[in-house]
Amino acid sequence: MSIPANLKYTAEHEWIKIEGNTGIIGITEYAQGELGDVVYVDIAADLEGISKGETFGTIEAVKTVSDLYAPCSGKVIEVNPKLQDQAELINSDPYGEGWLIKVEIADSSELDDLMTDGDYAKHIGQ
Repeated sequence: MSIPANLKYTAEHEWIKIEGNTGIIGITEYAQGELGDVVYVDIAADLEGISKGETFGTIEAVKTVSDLYAPCSGKVIEVNPKLQDQAELINSDPYGEGWLIKVEIADSSELDDLMTDGDYAKHIGQ
């Protein structure tokens, strides 16, 4: 199972890739595997901002529906438009084309308590 070293992780299985002041957020390969086949992603297209630890949408899979939790606070720049018609990208490419949202990070110190790849591997029992 892939756990990229260049990302930070939450206990709820979201990842964030930091590029300057922008964060790209998705769910981990482990999470999509636990969910099973993703059939729908519910993130409001007009979502303006997220707050660390708060839900910002849901992912619906064949087996269950799961909340999405923000790894940081910030202004939403983009919601992945491909997921509207291709939710399965989360299963096939969770760290690439299956990203969920892009945000302008409000406070980079909020990222300090996120897990490294090694911490996340321990968290999921790898």
